[in-house]
Amino acid sequence: MKLQINGEERSFDPPIPTLAALVEALAMKPDRVAIELNRDIVPRDRWAETILNDGDKLEMVHFVGGGSLRADAISPRS
Repeated sequence: MKLQINGEERSFDPPIPTLAALVEALAMKPDRVAIELNRDIVPRDRWAETILNDGDKLEMVHFVGGGSLRADAISPRS
């Protein structure tokens, strides 16, 4: 099975059956991912029932946290 993910063609053998399985196969944290399948955003609660087909095009955005705001890093306004 070939999928285009973020503009890059990737092959999967055995085929990946659903969006939920793809997120798991890519070791992504489901609560930090947004997915567009063939130009349609797929809500997270539909990933398990959304079947993938050879040639599908996906855009996947993986949100990452980080950084902190320190009081000493903020300069006072004049």
